[in-house]
Amino acid sequence: MAPPKRKTSKARRDKRRSHHALPLTGLSLCPRCNQKRLPHSICANCGYYGNKPIIPVEEA
Repeated sequence: MAPPKRKTSKARRDKRRSHHALPLTGLSLCPRCNQKRLPHSICANCGYYGNKPIIPVEEA
């Protein structure tokens, strides 16, 4: 394969990489305490997964 005839400019290079950014994570609200959490995971605030207590959390 032949080498490129011209240097690729920074603008052209960066336009090509415009789709390489990481997507934003979709957060959902905990039905018990209404704190934001990742879907299908235990809530770090109250320790519940759905309606079941999974992790005992000490109350302050």
